Amino acid sequence: MSTVGIVGGGQLARMLALAGTPLGLRFAFLDPAPDACAAAVGEHLAGRFDDQAQLARLADLSDVVTYETENVPASSVALLAKRLPVYPGSSALGTARDRLHEKTLFGDLGIPTPPYAPVDTREELEAAAARIGLPAVLKTRTLGYDGKGQAVLRATEDIEAAWERLGGVPLILEGFVSFQREVSIVSVRGRDGEVAFYPLSENVHRSGILHTSYCREADPCEAQARDYARKLLEHFDYVGVLALELFEADGQLLANEMAPRVHNSGHWTIEGAQTSQFENHLRAILGLPLGSTAPVGCAAMLNLIGQVPESIDEVLRIPGTHLHLYDKAPAPGRKLGHIGLRVDDTDTLASRLAQLEALITSRGS
Repeated sequence: MSTVGIVGGGQLARMLALAGTPLGLRFAFLDPAPDACAAAVGEHLAGRFDDQAQLARLADLSDVVTYETENVPASSVALLAKRLPVYPGSSALGTARDRLHEKTLFGDLGIPTPPYAPVDTREELEAAAARIGLPAVLKTRTLGYDGKGQAVLRATEDIEAAWERLGGVPLILEGFVSFQREVSIVSVRGRDGEVAFYPLSENVHRSGILHTSYCREADPCEAQARDYARKLLEHFDYVGVLALELFEADGQLLANEMAPRVHNSGHWTIEGAQTSQFENHLRAILGLPLGSTAPVGCAAMLNLIGQVPESIDEVLRIPGTHLHLYDKAPAPGRKLGHIGLRVDDTDTLASRLAQLEALITSRGS
């Protein structure tokens, strides 16, 4: 029986373990949180992601290692890779951790992006704002996610406050895009180079946090998204699941960011695809054949942010719903769970999703 080591013990690690248990896999997690929610489904090693003693212990316990967050230092992945296989590799992680490196690579591979500029000083921020134009968003190059580490600049008067809040670390200024929608493509590549793609997901964000994702089978932009994702997979000689987030602007896709891991916008695949992104990630890193990514019915995912529904009964009474709670303490802006929804047609999907949203909103979630 193989043991998969995961750097990170949050909900993505938890769902990987839930997907891998039927395959006879065991799991060990390295995470600094004493209440890491993945601990319920494997062995929890409490320690920082750069704790060399705990990294060595994780390597001792595991046959292969993966990770669930870009907050893992690439040096930790490189250290583990000296002992055993680690997928995805440190190159993909190091690029995804830094927004400037990420955008530069996109450009090198011919993947278009919104305009951007590196910012290290107040003077560079003013020059970048004048060149790119406002509105724009100032972001930390590393560690920001779910709207954190960001400041929106709508006018030159906003520059001072943004610099006071974020200045002092490497930054990037990104121009706003007048986009029609946000989409993502979740792809997977095996050790043998086999590649598969899930149908394009259409995503809705609120306050910088993903709110809902819909499966978009036969989307007119899917071929373009697949082409971009394939370029990244081949560049890194990638193994595992890779997600690429994009803006659609007048029929053209612009890359926002990539995630070298299983991804929130792919949660609908648990109920809505023949093989979930979590199982396929495990298949890929273990050298097993990839499973079919074909959709099953029409599917969507609704995140539960900050609070969970007071009544599980009311959620599950809506046909086609599947509740996933992460066993995490409530906190503002925290992902506490999600609801998967699978039905037979798009009209029913929209209707049931509206029911769920109304239910959650009425209960203050």
